[in-house]
Amino acid sequence: MSSTATLSPPAPDTSPAAADQRWTPRLWGTLLVLCAVLFLDGLDVSMVGVTLPAIQSDLGLSTATLQWIVSGYVLGYGGLLLLGGRTADLLGRRRVLLVALAVFAGASVLGGLVEDGTLLIATRFVKGLAAAFTAPAGLSILTTTFREGPVRNRALGIYTVFGASGFSSGLILGGLLTEIDWRVTFLLPAPLAVLALIAGLRLIPRDGARNPGGYDVLGAATSTGALLLLVFTVVNAPEAGWTSLRTLGSLALVVALAAAFVIAERTVAHPLVRLGVFANRSLVRADLTAMAVSGGYLSFQFIVALYLQNVLGWSPLQMALSLLPAGIIVASSGPVVGRLITRYGTRRLIALGMVAFVAAYALFLRAGPEPAFLTVILPTALLLGLGFALSFSALNVQATNGVADDEQGLASGLVQSSFQVGGAVALAVTSAVVGGGPIVPGRLPDTFPTAIAVVTAISLLGLLAAVLGRRPGRHAAHRVAREDDRYLVSESAA
Repeated sequence: MSSTATLSPPAPDTSPAAADQRWTPRLWGTLLVLCAVLFLDGLDVSMVGVTLPAIQSDLGLSTATLQWIVSGYVLGYGGLLLLGGRTADLLGRRRVLLVALAVFAGASVLGGLVEDGTLLIATRFVKGLAAAFTAPAGLSILTTTFREGPVRNRALGIYTVFGASGFSSGLILGGLLTEIDWRVTFLLPAPLAVLALIAGLRLIPRDGARNPGGYDVLGAATSTGALLLLVFTVVNAPEAGWTSLRTLGSLALVVALAAAFVIAERTVAHPLVRLGVFANRSLVRADLTAMAVSGGYLSFQFIVALYLQNVLGWSPLQMALSLLPAGIIVASSGPVVGRLITRYGTRRLIALGMVAFVAAYALFLRAGPEPAFLTVILPTALLLGLGFALSFSALNVQATNGVADDEQGLASGLVQSSFQVGGAVALAVTSAVVGGGPIVPGRLPDTFPTAIAVVTAISLLGLLAAVLGRRPGRHAAHRVAREDDRYLVSESAA
């Protein structure tokens, strides 16, 4: 490989993108491995969403307990993402990605073999924990390998295609495999993860540890404790009671841990989260909007799975096919979205994506006890696909642009944490609204319209977060300068 790179990095850079302006086979290989990891995440989440009614029937779980199949994963994912992102920065992104991928494969096998609902939830927590390290490590490998600008936008567009393909494939596979046995859907990701692990060992360049002596133990303990306890408290609050002593005491402890975390980050020499990163208002907007995107969709998926299968009596495969158009739209839009981001910027695309989400959920308020595929279900799926196509890549670009290479894991962890914590909080609230009572086939529960209205309101808040702040000027852009091997970001576009 030649050494004709024109980018002046903040630190010595040996990535393929810095060494060669062309997309070499090694560069493509690295991207495809990262895409495979994201594909697995989308595959796993969508397959589990389809299998929920079958799991409920087989294991005799209540609706309140059933949500833990999803929330257990989110608990591990959202609670440990900050730690996962910073660990990738400090101990080496390649090493963290591959070790976590091996844990993900092992947890997939265990999830398909357990016979108890509690153990199944525990395996979902472990898988979420593994994903908390693979997600920021993978995204930060991508953002440090591909230069900020059109090259990175193109790479993220392709990355999004694989995430959507995993999701849409998971819907179909989940529907087909659940007809055989829902356990097969838990086992399937294991061999795929092993293949990605083998490919990663061969293709992802070694990067090594960056600052092993400066690990912020106190910040890691307080931030992880606060996030885990927050997600657990909110998920468990509907059952314990929002005003119960247990819930209020847990929330008070969350506040105390968060305060201890802020104090630690202001005083330690090498903070887990450099608080100055929040001066990047584009990052903050991306994080807030990501919370609404994930919160709205995870809650909607939970509701629609119960609606289509328990109320309308559809099979898992019928449900999968009804939502497939959303995945197809995202999968086919990846290269186009990369060009749109380069031409129009992230803010407009994110705002339009949030408008599509609001319209999709508001339209579903018309759903009734009888199927309305052409007038409600199909248009909703198309709008959801449009929302994801416009917003997902743009949110990741907005969150990581203008961030130094040695903090890309942190920025990636923050935005991924926002996706997961937002999903956990919104799902807990929505589950409480739905209630734990039995669902009678052919009869729409009285709580469903209220739950959909809550999801719509969450997306409206996300739209507000996306458009708040000063409007960027015509030629506004991040101005990045090198000083002491760090980027100083001037955000005239904020």
